[in-house]
Amino acid sequence: MLTLQNISFSISGNLILDGVDLQLSGRQHMGLVGRNGSGKSTLFKIICRELEHDGGKIQQERGKLILSVKQEMPGEHMTPREYLLSRDLLRETLLNQLENCHNNPELMGEIYDQLIAINAFEAESRAAVVLKGLGFDEETQNTPLENFSGGFRMRVALGAILFQEPDLLLLDEPTNHLDLETTDWLKDFLNAYPKSFILISHDRDFLNDTVDGIFHLKNKKLTRYTGNFDTFLDTYSQKQKNIEEYNAKMELKRKHMMDFVRRFQVKATKARQAQSRLKTIEKMKFLPIESSDPTVAFNFPEPDTILESNIISYDRVSLGYGAKVVLKNVSGSIMGDDRIAIVGSNGNGKTTFAKFLAGELKQKKGTREANDKLKIGFYRQDLFEKLDIRKSVYDFVKNLMPNFSDRQVRSHLGQFGFSGDKVFQLIGELSGGERARLVFATLTINLPNLLILDEPTNHLDLEMRESLISSLTSYKGAIILITHDRHFLNRVANMIFVVANGGVTQFNGDLSQYETAVQSVRK
Repeated sequence: MLTLQNISFSISGNLILDGVDLQLSGRQHMGLVGRNGSGKSTLFKIICRELEHDGGKIQQERGKLILSVKQEMPGEHMTPREYLLSRDLLRETLLNQLENCHNNPELMGEIYDQLIAINAFEAESRAAVVLKGLGFDEETQNTPLENFSGGFRMRVALGAILFQEPDLLLLDEPTNHLDLETTDWLKDFLNAYPKSFILISHDRDFLNDTVDGIFHLKNKKLTRYTGNFDTFLDTYSQKQKNIEEYNAKMELKRKHMMDFVRRFQVKATKARQAQSRLKTIEKMKFLPIESSDPTVAFNFPEPDTILESNIISYDRVSLGYGAKVVLKNVSGSIMGDDRIAIVGSNGNGKTTFAKFLAGELKQKKGTREANDKLKIGFYRQDLFEKLDIRKSVYDFVKNLMPNFSDRQVRSHLGQFGFSGDKVFQLIGELSGGERARLVFATLTINLPNLLILDEPTNHLDLEMRESLISSLTSYKGAIILITHDRHFLNRVANMIFVVANGGVTQFNGDLSQYETAVQSVRK
């Protein structure tokens, strides 16, 4: 279906891909992994002909459809259902032809045959199934798109290519705009997908549950592995270990031969042997060891005060915006050592509840009491917009730490991976992951004893997520977490709050039990 041979690509003289080979045929469910900036999204754009490669050859089987999610928002005046149906261009064309051939029964028959062949008369029900899975009920499926947030409109864009069922589906971080429940639906959809897809994802559990092969993009090269992500990790780690052991043996052999050369190359009786060994040394080949990924630092400073009792109590609280009430009659408390996951469908009020706990949203009714020594670090997506891209990392943080010395500022930045000349880099030049680390650096300046994290993993690759998990598990304060990454939730949280039906309740069970409960309700 698709073959890439010796593909190379550069941007402004910087080589991104070098001799990349890829082959797909039949039904293959593949993951594409690699560090941020390694070229994964670039490879997708080359496959879709959105970028012209510098060298190599692409062969695509005639008649095979390859689609990826477009980043532009769907049209505002269509409904989600209308938008999905409009993307089936062949169906639209045939239906238009059918309307204009009433006087030609023979042509009408041919068009009907073509419509039946492409299951055109089942299109509306298929579109409804996809939209329902992505969180749109009957009413919202027929609501104009202009009434939806950007995140929900991106769900519609995702739904449009799922609805079309291309021969090769290219998915670049498809769970970014999804909640935990919708992510589970997408997992089931992809497992049953009858054709091929390549999935870019930094969600470890999602990869493990959906793919049976991995493309690993590193050092501008692409390597294929069989199995899910965990199998890839095991295979890759063993491969690197074997290479290191082989090179160590070769180095020891080279050292012995060089010792012989140094001892005997001036002796007439041994000179010929010494020269022979020297030539052998010159021909020795060491297996390449891929350069290790740089360590990504997330080292949260210890809270200056460890709180053990209730740090926040709230009673019969109602929350909302303007005249709209989102949550009502909510009561409960947060303890100093709690690790809470807030789950529930998007739009039900998870972020609203987080803002209330952080003290950034005043309740309409009820009471909220907080410990006098409580300090909160609230990670949220809008903090990215508040980063001054014209300033350097150092100047931006120094402005937030005016009473701290140069050494203290640099020491704090070093805990989040900014050291050496990196602290003087302009924020506008940082990657998404680096900006995320900078946001974490800013919100921990006051040594908080409660971290509230709203989708903290969106800009982080797999290695950075693992580093963040490690840091959070050793953090001494309380944590409240909103994320669709199941692996992240399982590692960090030990309690579940469910936001649904206008309220907040504690779920008595673990994440897998919660997911089972949600699936049983859907059925």
